[in-house]
Amino acid sequence: MKLSEINIRDPFILKHGGKYYMYGTRVVAAKFGYTPYDWGFDVYVSSDLENFSEPKCVFEYFDGFYADDNFWAPEVHYYNDKFYMLATFKAKGGERGTAILVSDTPDGSFTLLSDGSITPHEWSALDGTLYIEDGKPYMVFCHEWTEIRNGEVCALELSPDLSRPVGEPWVLWHGGDGSWRYDLRGDGSYVTDGPWLIKHNGKLLSLWSSMCHGGKYCEAIARSDNGSLFGNWSVDERLLLENDGGHGMVFEGYDGNRYFVYHSPNKALMERPTLQKLDLDSLFE
Repeated sequence: MKLSEINIRDPFILKHGGKYYMYGTRVVAAKFGYTPYDWGFDVYVSSDLENFSEPKCVFEYFDGFYADDNFWAPEVHYYNDKFYMLATFKAKGGERGTAILVSDTPDGSFTLLSDGSITPHEWSALDGTLYIEDGKPYMVFCHEWTEIRNGEVCALELSPDLSRPVGEPWVLWHGGDGSWRYDLRGDGSYVTDGPWLIKHNGKLLSLWSSMCHGGKYCEAIARSDNGSLFGNWSVDERLLLENDGGHGMVFEGYDGNRYFVYHSPNKALMERPTLQKLDLDSLFE
């Protein structure tokens, strides 16, 4: 399959063992719901970022699984010799949250590691990503605007084996902090989606998604003032992307280039993973 033929949201690419593994949200299931048995996560494998394999299911709903809706935004990280998937689920009769799954291989069967969501069970939360600072693992995630209106990006320490949270989450920034912000419902509702952290030359920033310019999906930038997750965070006046695409991440290709992958357009059944080269020095100016 060509990259342009793949229909997923929230693309995530893992580089491992000479190949690229791409995961994402199944668009048809996200749009139409179907039954829980239509929910799951697939991987597409490539050697050149142009030609990909047919999708292979790496996790799907089964009877007894704690969640039955909103299988969203899978990320897979290689950590301590295993592959950990952070993914958003909606629990039966409960809230959305990010859980952690584990596998021995990037295209193998993932199994649930955490006891349901790692994010607070009483919150509506999503889009957790893994970040390591000073040898400790953290999850950075979004506290949803649907619950609190002015959405938050928060951080939470994880146990060394990633199976449980440690302590309480804290807020890094809010969806309404950008001057370009768009009030989605006219009541102070500002979206936070898909944070992705990048450390470069001692500086730390996060890409994340929100709404701007009349309700277009966009990719924004937030920066720490001291290169640490524990710094003071501010949101850039400029946007990285404002053409109705987002929920992106950055990876280094085997050719030495950095790539930004995101879905565009942000319209159901039309989303495609999109790649562009990214100059980190320019991004961190």
